[in-house]
Amino acid sequence: MAHLWRGVIREYFDRLDVTKDTPIITLGEGGTPLVDAPALAKLVGADQVYLKVEGMNPTGSFKDRGMTMAVSKAVGHGAKAVICASTGNTSASAAAYAAAAGIQSVVLVPDGKIALGKLSQAVAHKAQILQVEGNFDDCLDLARDLSANYAVHLVNSVNPDRIEGQKTGAFEVVEALGFAPDFHVLPVGNAGNYSAYFKGYLEDFNAGTIKAVPKMWGFQAEGSAPFTVGHPVKNPETIATAIRIGNPASWDLAQSAKECSQGMFGAVSDAEILWMHRFLSQEVGVFVEPSSATGAAGLLKQAKLGLVPKGATIVVTVTGHGLKDPMWALKDEAGQEIVPEKVSTRAEEVAERLGLV
Repeated sequence: MAHLWRGVIREYFDRLDVTKDTPIITLGEGGTPLVDAPALAKLVGADQVYLKVEGMNPTGSFKDRGMTMAVSKAVGHGAKAVICASTGNTSASAAAYAAAAGIQSVVLVPDGKIALGKLSQAVAHKAQILQVEGNFDDCLDLARDLSANYAVHLVNSVNPDRIEGQKTGAFEVVEALGFAPDFHVLPVGNAGNYSAYFKGYLEDFNAGTIKAVPKMWGFQAEGSAPFTVGHPVKNPETIATAIRIGNPASWDLAQSAKECSQGMFGAVSDAEILWMHRFLSQEVGVFVEPSSATGAAGLLKQAKLGLVPKGATIVVTVTGHGLKDPMWALKDEAGQEIVPEKVSTRAEEVAERLGLV
């Protein structure tokens, strides 16, 4: 029987690290759709491919699943402010949940290359935003230093409460399908989400709910692929701003998840990301930010290498809504700006232009 969705903490209360005394700060996150994507399945030669559309969360990204936990626990510990380093989505989520909790949020953003759709959210939710002279990794180091020595609570994915909340995405996949997929594919930046989904699936496996943990496939942009090259990348570069991270905070957790699930890490080019970004919009009907298309782009790359089994059931998490970073949708494959074609008010002329006569 259908019921009003209550947010991930209330929905999965007995499966999360909370007690009856934990204040619950929620915006109704979670419960996102698992969308059948036959066009993508045909493209990669798999039996079924589903998209876990996390852009349907309150602030438009998967970050809300972890942020409800992080901010709820912070308030429970008496925090009056939270801090995060962010290339965009984390700042939007932290600011929104802090606003709902009635506490201050502080956002450290790297110098340049921030998607305005995301920064505008942090501004709207009254975050105190500071632009740091450095990249994301420098911002995270500073946020850790400040939270360790001053009265402010860190809510980046190095906070285990974030991973705890994000694991609920795996619970929802299993509930929707009735089983675990053969592969779960994700974009990878800090690798917190990659680690969180594995944690959720592992808990379902240990509870006897599923027969096996999916193979976890994580993909990065080539210019920002520390997991692929095997060491931190000092100056990461990619158009996929949400995953432009050279020194992932969840390195050890992610490596363990990869090994335990018999998974892998790979990298795709910016051109491959943008091609898949358009394909998902035009052929599947799901509009994502470019970073979110990285997982699906990696899946296609694996398919071209003959590494996607024909009978496989695959879930791909697309992490953020296309309106987070809409400028790429306004360019064609050659990078030129797309502008509407002008027509008169005469129906006959418009019909002719549309090929209707």
